Amino acid sequence: MAGEATGTSLAGTPGDIPHNALMSEANSPRPSAMALQGVRVLDLSRVLAGPWCTQTLADLGADVIKVERPPKGGHPGGDDTRGWGPPYLKDRDGQDTAEAAYYLGANRNKRSIGVDIASPKGQDLIRELARRADVVVENYKVGDLTRYGLNAPALLALNPRLVFCSVTGFGQTGPYRDRAGYDYAVQGLGGLMSVTGEADALPGGGPQKVGVAVADLFTGMYATVAILAALRHRDATGEGQVVDMALLDTQVAMLANLGANYLTTGQAPRRMGNAHQNIVPYQVFQASDGHLIVAVGNDGQFVKFCELLGVPELARDPRYATNAQRVRHREALVPLLAERIAARPRQHWLDAMEAAKVPGGAINDLAEVFEDPQVRHRGMVVPMAHPLSDGLRVVASPMKLSATPVAYRLPPPLLGQHTDEVLAELGHGPEAIAAWREEGVIA
Repeated sequence: MAGEATGTSLAGTPGDIPHNALMSEANSPRPSAMALQGVRVLDLSRVLAGPWCTQTLADLGADVIKVERPPKGGHPGGDDTRGWGPPYLKDRDGQDTAEAAYYLGANRNKRSIGVDIASPKGQDLIRELARRADVVVENYKVGDLTRYGLNAPALLALNPRLVFCSVTGFGQTGPYRDRAGYDYAVQGLGGLMSVTGEADALPGGGPQKVGVAVADLFTGMYATVAILAALRHRDATGEGQVVDMALLDTQVAMLANLGANYLTTGQAPRRMGNAHQNIVPYQVFQASDGHLIVAVGNDGQFVKFCELLGVPELARDPRYATNAQRVRHREALVPLLAERIAARPRQHWLDAMEAAKVPGGAINDLAEVFEDPQVRHRGMVVPMAHPLSDGLRVVASPMKLSATPVAYRLPPPLLGQHTDEVLAELGHGPEAIAAWREEGVIA
């Protein structure tokens, strides 16, 4: 905001602008201390990986301005996920709004402006915002922003302190750079589906994707870490930089121990259903009335587990006494354990395992998850006021910071909800804003 107590103007260079200049205090109340308070993020991303990154930055206090395309030519405009429903948020009369639950899950604490970046004036507005930003996050196809003069070299020339993060399917280099990237395809290409699901020979066997878009989500989180590292470097040196994030790179990295298994042995791991490649017993078992998870992580826990099952002799059997031996003889051991577990109800075993400090747990559906006393105690559901509804609840951030806690300042914005506010902060008057809206430059 021009003319705050500092008397500074938004017309200056990035270094001249107060850190809170693009934060509307009237509409965005903040606690006195947030970890990223004063960081300005220009969000040119949509769908999930990019918005997940920018939502995380926003939760930590950054002022995130989400740029969305205005309605045009019959297209409703906005982030694609606004229409990815049902389900949709219900209004105060119980009717569906145009706000899909998918969109609501990745866009809180942001301000939305509608700008047509295909238009010269829209491009000028993006440049104005980039001059005053600390971070730009975008997930356009490789080369798309170059056509508009909004690519990394162009914006870094305007603002050398800028951290410019690109999120794509395959990165800015390499033979696949021009391909569109989607989480589902990357889960397959990056090997995750080759190790997820039951073995081919078993009922229901075959490759299986993970139930949520983990390549997108992990890429968003890795992008967040990389941006924070780049900001620290910028603060130390004054130099911005480019962050090149790829879904495929992230998917390969998150293979973790299975990737290490292959690189160590030269043998590709296969699907093992709910069993662990390197630990036994570490899988789902069937009790008399349902399923439970057993997650024995060391030999001492295995001794306790055998005792509560009533088969202490198994822990003394040299075939099963160590984890390495249990992995080698899992085909003989697991049926013996399964027979014992099947004889009693699930809760019997869960109580016994908790008393013996043997790791494991129930398999909850989402209704059970959000009623779980630990989940409720940790405040993992947050109600938020919304312009269209009194019933918005969001899944909370898992980040618990003692001195700079996450704050839920803004509900996921309506398309273009903050256009006038943000442009006014840039110094543009109502007449200019009205003219651009009439021309279709903004929404």
